[in-house]
Amino acid sequence: MILTKTIPDFSLSPHVDQVGIEERASRFTKRSIKNETKLNGLMLALNMIDLTTLEGKDTEGKVKQLCYKAQHLHDSYPGLPTVAAICVYPSMVKTAKTALGNSGIKVASVATAFPSGQAPRDIKIRDTKYAVQNGADEVDMVISRGKFLEGEYNFVFDEIAAIKEACGEARLKVILETGELVTYDKVRKASDIAMYAGADFIKTSTGKISPAATMPVTLVMLEAIRDFYYKTGKKIAMKPAGGISKSKLALHYLVMLNETLGEGWMNNEWFRFGASSLANDILMQLMKLRTGVYQSPNYFSID
Repeated sequence: MILTKTIPDFSLSPHVDQVGIEERASRFTKRSIKNETKLNGLMLALNMIDLTTLEGKDTEGKVKQLCYKAQHLHDSYPGLPTVAAICVYPSMVKTAKTALGNSGIKVASVATAFPSGQAPRDIKIRDTKYAVQNGADEVDMVISRGKFLEGEYNFVFDEIAAIKEACGEARLKVILETGELVTYDKVRKASDIAMYAGADFIKTSTGKISPAATMPVTLVMLEAIRDFYYKTGKKIAMKPAGGISKSKLALHYLVMLNETLGEGWMNNEWFRFGASSLANDILMQLMKLRTGVYQSPNYFSID
């Protein structure tokens, strides 16, 4: 395979001020949000969720149930949006695609030896092509963190570029697994590598290790997207995943998104939440705003 992309000098990725990024991230949690804005924000956050099931015990029945939930989040509340996508293993893509029909909900599939990424490149490419051939609209790949931490940045770049080529028309989400990268400087460098190699999204985490998404890490990645846009004119999407289970926190993320990247990113084409449990909490908050009382969690299906 001949790759034609020019590899930038990633040693030039900017240093991240740890104190500054954490202080800025904390400010977004202190914004006052009025009820009308809160309602709009909750609806938007709901429409940005990728409902996910990535377990070894996944069955076709479980995936079909999740797809049904995606289309019927709470039938007693008319006018709710759907979620953005269903995310499954490649073996379940065809099941999800059939179950979702013409709903407009995307099918995303993890690939590339998720979640470890510890497989030869040819296997990762076949894994990706299998998902796409079965109908995946989006592919979530994991970078080779071992190679990255060894400083093999060209290897990581080439691997992302190869997976992007294997995706064809499907959009590529590149998972950095930020909890294993440890420092903000490494998160920034990995973000730059992913974007220049062809990522359509950059994503924090697999959700399989802790810490997963945090507001400071997400802010580092949002600022990388902003700088990349200023340099190239190309928009890149963002997906924080793991650990975002409460509506209030999701609203904080949307405030941060709006103030860092602006209105152009405030939709599910350019921002997603990888947090299935978030959906039920948003539904509970929406019912509280509508009726004045909380419904029991028993009113909502378990993912």
